[in-house]
Formats: sequence, C-alpha cells, structure tokens
Amino acid sequence: MGRARRFQWPLLLLWAAAAGPGTGQEVQTENVTVAEGGVAEITCRLHQYDGSIVVIQNPARQTLFFNGTRALKDERFQLEEFSPRRVRIRLSDARLEDEGGYFCQLYTEDTHHQIATLTVLVAPENPVVEVREQAVEGGEVELSCLVPRSRPAAVLRWYRDRKELKGVSSGQENGKVWSVASTVRFRVDRKDDGGIVICEAQNQALPAGHSKQTQYVLDVQYSPTARIHASQAVVREGDTLVLTCAVTGNPRPSQIRWNRGNESLPERAEAVGETLTLPGLVSADNGTYTCEAANKHGHARALYVLVVYDPGAVVEAQTSVPYAIVGGILALLVFLIICVLVGMVWCSVRQKGSYLTHEASGLDEQGEAREAFLNGSDGHKRKEEFFI
Repeated sequence: MGRARRFQWPLLLLWAAAAGPGTGQEVQTENVTVAEGGVAEITCRLHQYDGSIVVIQNPARQTLFFNGTRALKDERFQLEEFSPRRVRIRLSDARLEDEGGYFCQLYTEDTHHQIATLTVLVAPENPVVEVREQAVEGGEVELSCLVPRSRPAAVLRWYRDRKELKGVSSGQENGKVWSVASTVRFRVDRKDDGGIVICEAQNQALPAGHSKQTQYVLDVQYSPTARIHASQAVVREGDTLVLTCAVTGNPRPSQIRWNRGNESLPERAEAVGETLTLPGLVSADNGTYTCEAANKHGHARALYVLVVYDPGAVVEAQTSVPYAIVGGILALLVFLIICVLVGMVWCSVRQKGSYLTHEASGLDEQGEAREAFLNGSDGHKRKEEFFI
C-alpha cells in the first residue's frame, strides 16, 4: 500500500527521568493520531543518552525492537532511525488493533519508560443511499443514508440543488466504530424526476475540507402527456404526411394507438409506434387524427386536424372573389337609390296634402257667405258681400 496521509495533532509531551547515579538521561515521547490504513511514526527522543539499552514495545507489551534489532516479525513496523538523540519506528497500514500505548523503555540501574499513545481513526466510506418506496408525482419521497463504519461518528448532511435539507440522524456504537444513518423526506413533482440528491459524510479522519459523497438520482413516476408534430405545415394532394406522437411519462407508455375520429384510418396509412405515415394524400383523408398513450398513473390524448390543400379549388375560389365584390357593391347602390326615391315621394305627398286642406277651408267660407245672402232675415235688410 502506498504512503497514506499522516495526521498531525497537538502533541502531548511526556517526560521522565531514567537516570542512574550521576547521570541525567531523559526520554520524551509524542502521542500520534493516524487514519486507518495510513502511516504512523512513533518517536522516542533521547537526552544525554549514554548507550544504555533502549526497548520499544507494542500495546500488548511485545518487544518490537531491542537496541535497534528487530524482535517481532511484523514487517509493517520498520526501524527508521536509531541514534543517540532519537529512536523512530514507522508503522504502515495502521489498523484499529494497533491502537494503544507504545512503550519507550530506557534500561539503567532504575528502569523507566514513557508511553506514546497511538490513536487510529476510521474515515467514512461513500454513504449508501436508498429510497424507502417508489416516488410518485404529488407525493413524498423518503431517502435513507447509511455509513456503517466510522470513528469518530460521521456527520451526515443532505443537499438538493445546492441547498441543505434537514434530515434526522441516528448512530450506534459497534466496538470501536460507529454506524450512522440519516433520513430525509420531501414532496416531489414530475419536474423532480432525474434530479440529484446528495448525502455527504464527514469526520476528523478525512483531510480538512474533504468529505465522502453519494449522489442519488430521483425516480419520480407520473402520468403521461402527448403532443402531435406534423412533418409539414401545409399538405397538398399527393403529398406524404408523417405525424409523430411525442409522449412523456414515467414509466414511459409502451403502446401508442392512432385513430381518426369515428372513422377508421385510411388503408394507405402506416402506424408504427409513435409515427403515423399518410402517403398520397387526398381530400378523403381529411379528419381529426388522435394518438393515445397510457401508463399505470393515467392516460393522455392528442389531436391533429388534417385539411388537404386542393390547388384547383383554391384557384376557382380566388377567381370568383372579384365578381362577388362587384355584385355586392351594385346591390348597395341599388338599395341607396331606392331609399332616395322613397324619400322624395314621401316629401311630395306631404306638401300636396297641405295645399288641398287650405283650398277646402276657402270653399267652406264661400258657402257660408252665400247662405247668409240667400237667407237674409227681417232684422237685417242690409246686403252683405263677401269676397273670397
């Protein structure tokens, strides 16, 4: 295994005097912290060393090195340095069982020792993310994140669209390691299908700013939708038209059905999956075409109205348009003339009636005068004349 990262932690300096009469020899050790699988260096510093025997022992009090000579056949331990100033051993592929106190003993008339404590941390592996049950549009999804082994207990966090989600965490200690789990719940819609949710695990065994992550791709099921796309906007007699039924849905509809209103499809039509091909179009092919798709969550239907363009009929209709316009204008002029004539007749009749009325009034006055002249009474012998 290649050289792993070495973690430097605040050092606890342990001093002891291991001296005989007239000497001042001293031993200093340092506590060491390493990540599982990493490399640890255990150092004993010697002061005023006079050549006395130095023994290095593991936590089980098994001698690793005796005055620079290997005593235990564990090739993971290597003597890196043995000098009057320092004894340094190197441990590769550190394991949890290597954890404990390493004895640095200096044998003089009075035997003294100091202990370098080795602490082994366990970095979390990539979290395991699972879904409790299938997510459906409009409902809630519950995800669980598990880190079965870490030391110290890993801290789990959830992220979605770069925003942290609030989860519920729990942990259980198994010997020297922890098993940690977290769950999160949130509502989902069809637009969330294919979205990414991240579970992140961190602890002190990882370098600062580093974490282990697992991405979970959301699988949200929803009812289908359908839409028809035509190969061309204007279709003429003799053209070939291809209609495509664009379908979405999760699960994706496996079958698509084509229909034409209450009629059957033209005999020339070829319906294959999402496409309907209509070759050699004629006006008899006109109608409303539909495609239908379904899954276990719903049903979708799309419509397309086909109108075949007939150049001959259009030309005939275009040539008849000017005549229709001229006829309309003439009809309007005739109507206006009739209205004018009716108005003139009405005014004429009204004036003649007024003249006849005045003439009749004059005749009445003349008759009264004549009657008065012929029927003169005794009291009125004077002749009266009336002029009209």
